[in-house]
Amino acid sequence: MTRELLDRALVEEASKKSGLVWVKGAGAAAARALWHVWHDGAVCLVGDGPGEQPLEGLVDGGSAEVTVRSKDKGGRLVTFPVTVSELRSGSEEWEAAVAELKGKRLNAPDGEAMPARWARECRVLRLTPAGPVAPLPDGSLAEQPVATPATTRKPVPAGLPRLLMKRRKRR
Repeated sequence: MTRELLDRALVEEASKKSGLVWVKGAGAAAARALWHVWHDGAVCLVGDGPGEQPLEGLVDGGSAEVTVRSKDKGGRLVTFPVTVSELRSGSEEWEAAVAELKGKRLNAPDGEAMPARWARECRVLRLTPAGPVAPLPDGSLAEQPVATPATTRKPVPAGLPRLLMKRRKRR
């Protein structure tokens, strides 16, 4: 088998098994984690609408870099360049991609009305592999997390462990 066929098989298998990819659009400062589906030889995404994931730096006709992680270990499996194309709402490609995306969308606020909302308010993108797989880097390439208004929970109150231990002793 040629290297190109092996690369294509690796990209497809890794993308099918992982529900999350890291995408870095042209000009973006950092890669962003996005949920996706693998459909018809490409990574398909939906976003940029209310309550959906942001698709910053991904423009129709542009390029990007996708990194797929291992579902069980979380480590980087493969990184590859892609060409971005925005699917036109109502087209056959859009309908097929949305049918796949709809099945994978978790916690949707509108259930069966979701495709109509996506047609009105969101973008559906197709990221088609467009070149050889990048070699794995020597280092970790860890980056600072993207700024967000989300917070973590507060520290456990100092007296809580004692309260919990008293309850156990009573039993």
